[in-house]
Amino acid sequence: MAGIGSRLRPHTLTIPKPLTLIAGKSIVQRLVEDIVKVVDQKVDEIAFIIGPTFPSDTEEKLMKIASSLNAAGKVFVQDEALGTAHAIYCAKDSLKGPCVIAFADTLFKADFTLKDGIDGAIWVKKVEEPSTYGVVKLNNGFITDFVEKPDEFISDLAIIGIYYIKNGEALRKEIEYILDNNIKDKGEFQLTNALEFMKRKGAKFVPGQVNEWMDCGNKDITVETNAKILEFAQNDQEDLISKSAKLSNSRIIKPCYIGENVVLKDATIGPNVSLGDDSVVENSHIVNSLIQTNTTIKNAKLKEAMIGNHVYFDGKFKSVSLGDYTSLK
Repeated sequence: MAGIGSRLRPHTLTIPKPLTLIAGKSIVQRLVEDIVKVVDQKVDEIAFIIGPTFPSDTEEKLMKIASSLNAAGKVFVQDEALGTAHAIYCAKDSLKGPCVIAFADTLFKADFTLKDGIDGAIWVKKVEEPSTYGVVKLNNGFITDFVEKPDEFISDLAIIGIYYIKNGEALRKEIEYILDNNIKDKGEFQLTNALEFMKRKGAKFVPGQVNEWMDCGNKDITVETNAKILEFAQNDQEDLISKSAKLSNSRIIKPCYIGENVVLKDATIGPNVSLGDDSVVENSHIVNSLIQTNTTIKNAKLKEAMIGNHVYFDGKFKSVSLGDYTSLK
């Protein structure tokens, strides 16, 4: 989770993308909870790899996530963005035994049932533009090639950023080899190269099945992901509407997340709206939008909007992307 989240700016200027709230929980918390829920082994440790400019309270927040899942937490810092393999190597002390590696800008619903006799699984999904992803080729159900952002068509099975590695020490050894020999692809140290070297030494990898892949790359996609998460949370009977919320002549159309101490006056909220703690909405109609905490919205009709923390918004705009501490009056 060490990236700067440039595609989601201005929302990531003050809050790291993985700590952006979706339906009341950060992206990284939902990701880790989903992994713990579906793996068939106890998760002993969760290692978070962050960037050097993350806020000072980031480690405290991440330790709480690990603790809530009865796992030990560790935080490592990638001081320089040198690629996925380099980022993972920052947490080399945690590469022991069976590991799940996940990039923290992706949420998913997946089948984690693993075959016996395999060394790892890489979750993939068919995409229309494979040149922007790492991809895999298959033969008889096994992965035969890993290719990072191919210039020519190799495969349309994109790696979504979730991996199971049976032997973390073997992966660490291959990443060390890549770093020591300055082996780069597209100018960076790539995890796919380490996996390719493992495969050449006999490791057997299979593709994992993804039922739902939800990206949080930019504003529109993140708003869309928010709607899907709300639907899943409602189906799982997650408590989405705080009992401390105060409604006056207002209506909530589910699914919606309404945070603590939210005040609604002459407002219609939903469907598919997340409204963060301590926010106020007056004389407004909001649909399919993601709004963070401590924000005031008045006289607005919003659809497909994403609004940050500590925002004051008063206007008739219909689709906006506002960063933290912004005012429109």
